[in-house]
Amino acid sequence: MSGRSPATAGAPAARLPSGVTLLERNWLSSNNLLVSDGAEAALIDSGYVTQAEQTVALVEHALGKASLTVLVNTHLHSDHCGGNAALQSRFPGLLTWVPPAQFAQVRNWDPVALTYVPTGQQCPRFRADGALTPGMTPRLGGQSWEVHAAPGHDPHSVILFEPRSRLLVSADALWNNGFGVVFPELDGEDAFKEVGDTLDLIESLQPRVVVPGHGPAFEDVDSALTRARARLASLAADPAKHARHGAKVLLKFHLLQQERHDRDEFLAWAMATPYLQTIRARWAPRVLATEWVLELLGELERAGAARVDGDWIRNA
Repeated sequence: MSGRSPATAGAPAARLPSGVTLLERNWLSSNNLLVSDGAEAALIDSGYVTQAEQTVALVEHALGKASLTVLVNTHLHSDHCGGNAALQSRFPGLLTWVPPAQFAQVRNWDPVALTYVPTGQQCPRFRADGALTPGMTPRLGGQSWEVHAAPGHDPHSVILFEPRSRLLVSADALWNNGFGVVFPELDGEDAFKEVGDTLDLIESLQPRVVVPGHGPAFEDVDSALTRARARLASLAADPAKHARHGAKVLLKFHLLQQERHDRDEFLAWAMATPYLQTIRARWAPRVLATEWVLELLGELERAGAARVDGDWIRNA
């Protein structure tokens, strides 16, 4: 839950190919990757809505004289596409591609199916112009990229691989120190195996450098895969621990949005957030809802990720 994992502290910066600019964000927003041939550029992922103005400013600065023509989303969690609407407004004619299984959900704008309502998060309505289908090879920034299905963290997620430079955009399928919460598991679906299959796929691609959804780019891919597999084995052996972690991630994300919250308002939000209550009902049914949230907040505070000051709950 920190912006930089201990495993990467002090590590040398990864060498990105020419024409590739990484806009590394904090953990409220996903990283943004701009790929450009000097004339036309594409952006991969757009961050969270509350930082959309910053996203637009960063992209404008990084573009130089190039025109932004394509926006690609690896998956549609709110921290990866919350800036889509602002970018579409700033760059008229911007083509936006999303994973195919969610294309209709975006076109019909179903915030429940897209998980924004169940998770208590925000995402302004945006337009989808095409599907980013696994197996296709879109031209982004003057290079042909491979699109691969990467289920696990999200059943619809894709990863992008540029074989000439062996650059991989791994989204939340692989970080330098793990991977994202396996959300299907929280719903009772068997998805740990899909995480493992996606890690095997990444290994088979033999990337030279990986740009994850959060945290710095890295080159020691073998070590990252070893850490991810160890974490996967630990979580698969204790699904209740994973579910508790997933609930704390949702609470922490809400704290990141506003930095501090009135205690009663925060608890009311948690009680009204369907996904949190689904997790509690499945994994802690004998614990009162308010008591359960306060237990999780206590764990976040002991981990240094939150601070409770009387009637205020603060991000830390």
